[in-house]
Amino acid sequence: MSLDRILEQDFIRVTEQAAIAAAHTMGLGDRKRSDHVAVEAMRQELNTLPMAGRIVIGEGERDEAPMLYVGEAVGALPNDPGTRVDIAVDPLEGTNLCATGAPDATAVLAAAEHGGLLHAPDVYMEKIIVGPTARGSVHLDAPVGENLRAIAKAFERDVEDLTVVVLDRERHRQLIADIRTAGARIRLIGDGDLSAGIAAAVRGTGVHAVMGIGGAPEGVITAAAMRCLGGEIQGRLVALNDSQRSRLKEIGVADPDRLYSTEELAPGESILFACTGVTDGGLLRGVRFFGGGARTSTLFMSLPRNIIRFVDTIYREDGAEPVQFN
Repeated sequence: MSLDRILEQDFIRVTEQAAIAAAHTMGLGDRKRSDHVAVEAMRQELNTLPMAGRIVIGEGERDEAPMLYVGEAVGALPNDPGTRVDIAVDPLEGTNLCATGAPDATAVLAAAEHGGLLHAPDVYMEKIIVGPTARGSVHLDAPVGENLRAIAKAFERDVEDLTVVVLDRERHRQLIADIRTAGARIRLIGDGDLSAGIAAAVRGTGVHAVMGIGGAPEGVITAAAMRCLGGEIQGRLVALNDSQRSRLKEIGVADPDRLYSTEELAPGESILFACTGVTDGGLLRGVRFFGGGARTSTLFMSLPRNIIRFVDTIYREDGAEPVQFN
């Protein structure tokens, strides 16, 4: 099945509906409610699509998540082997960002042919992410200063000109110190390293790299985006507690020290990626409501067609109201 030609507009609508649902809860301070409405809206749209979809990265295991759990079948053609699609979702990346009205909350979906996305467990992943300019010049195991000098050389800049995004976590204390010692600037974020990874692969965002430990599922979705953008992510699964170590053993991870490349995290050849802004960010505007409806901003990418689209959509809820374009 040609995923992009059949499902392109459908996947865009899926992330848009999740973003709109979440945006209605923006700033209310209830992260669980924000996540719930986004999950519900995304699942409802997915189940209308002409496909036999399977969630390979979602809201957790079946006993932990009632909807969009790993392994759940979605789509209107569950018994059609010709329309099998593996789907990775983050219905609301940055639940805290949405709940507090902070920038860069998004609704995200990646899809590929069966087997095209690594089934990453819900553990952590050590990551380094760079865009096309610095692709091939970094290594996850290299010292921080060495990687930063390599990135600076690729950009033909000084290390002092670089900005690195790091999640603001206690576990990153040494990483932050090493980056500052090397002379680069740091942008600390509370959530949303997936959005930061995309920003690193797009010129003009002011982000040159993302470093540190974040979610492994988000790492796979980031890899799907990097395949479309020409960027690079290197990752290694990390278990921070006994439960996560047990989970790695359960799923048969034989080598917990294995370094995954972009192509190993997202090996598919028919990768599609869509993300819609919930709150305003560096790459996408958030959902804007007006008297007669809502307006969304979406990034859509197709690896097989090598296209990147920024989609601006207006949903009219009241046909009698004028459309607001500004």
